[in-house]
Amino acid sequence: MDDFHYNDGALYCENIPASDIARSAGTPCYVYSATTLRQHYTRLRDAFAPLNPLICYSVKCCSNLAILRLLTELGAGMDVVSGGEIFRSCCAGGDPKTFVYAGVGKSESEIRLALERGVGLFNIESEMEFEHVARIAREMNIRTRAALRVNPDVDPKTHRYTTTGKRESKFGVDLERAVAFFRAYGHDPFVALCGIHLHIGSPVYTTGPYVESVQKALALIDELAVEGFRIDTLDLGGGFGADYESDQSPLASQYAAAIVPILQERVARGLRIILEPGRSIAANAGILLTRVEYIKKSGDRNFVICDAGMNTLLRPSHYGAFHFVWPVQPGVALTPPRRARELILPGLERTEVVGPLCETGDFLAEDRLLPPLRRGDLVAVFTAGAYGMAMASRYNSHPLPTEVLIDGASMRVIRAREQYEDLVQHERDSF
Repeated sequence: MDDFHYNDGALYCENIPASDIARSAGTPCYVYSATTLRQHYTRLRDAFAPLNPLICYSVKCCSNLAILRLLTELGAGMDVVSGGEIFRSCCAGGDPKTFVYAGVGKSESEIRLALERGVGLFNIESEMEFEHVARIAREMNIRTRAALRVNPDVDPKTHRYTTTGKRESKFGVDLERAVAFFRAYGHDPFVALCGIHLHIGSPVYTTGPYVESVQKALALIDELAVEGFRIDTLDLGGGFGADYESDQSPLASQYAAAIVPILQERVARGLRIILEPGRSIAANAGILLTRVEYIKKSGDRNFVICDAGMNTLLRPSHYGAFHFVWPVQPGVALTPPRRARELILPGLERTEVVGPLCETGDFLAEDRLLPPLRRGDLVAVFTAGAYGMAMASRYNSHPLPTEVLIDGASMRVIRAREQYEDLVQHERDSF
């Protein structure tokens, strides 16, 4: 699953003790495993090899340049949702022709940047957006390609904030409107509307919603063919799950076993497939290291106050998300056999793991059974590689944490820790 493991009662990332990483880089600190990133990408690529898909990594989930470069070198394209992500991906050596550009609120300047850089495919979210892109392309005399994002009205049974393929979603257009959309815009001379884009939500822990969505998309493609519109690209989006708990998510091979048979014959006839994985590549490739600042009793609750909080990792407070939390050096007897919400081990205490912010909702883990912790102990928050650092903020004027990439016995700081001066550098001229 990943390359974070306990050895003689101490946590390692690949070949380096987590305690050494924290000693060198400080805390809070995001730590990524290069080996895990490579393995997750190649497993997905190999599982879907019969479809020969373009695999576009979802930049929004973890956008550090070093990680984008690592995946680019493996052959990944990029799924981008802003001008900044286009810029980042280009800085990392990505080829814009392998980028797909999604997002419901593309600004004029962002559209112009995408056209200038030669982004391979726009994922169109609305009628007004298509008109906007077509007008700008006409003004710039640049021809481009686009896919219509369609809501298949499939419920992936995930958090309501990350369900994106139902009828009431702000993303894309209803399945019933798709044919009319093509009739209105399918012959534009500057924006070739040649694809269908799906993205039903994330994380999706079963294969059924994908099968249902793909079948609906293929039926739409056939209906459009009768109308004279040839669809040469089907973008399946992303949303494959990650193991926040042990054995929680299907393997890449299991997703592929359900999806590949439906599409192989279409691919043989020329349909190009795009995948947009993010979490399934990055989530288990990263942990957050944080240090205990204080221990506090309030009533019958035991609080462990750490130097990382919702400003560092937003998912628990924003989504109610579960992240497995465990000390970096709990001792051999308390090394967890697996990641679970409750571990039945001797000597554990019910604990609230919280951050330093002036917010009651500032927590990393609630009501967990953990080994006794002391001031100065290191704690690891697992499966933090996706939507961790990407959603971090400077709330309460806390500088952003550092990021470290481990590759075997090699450690490299890939984002320096911010200093107080960094907090005000864009405000100096205001006083």
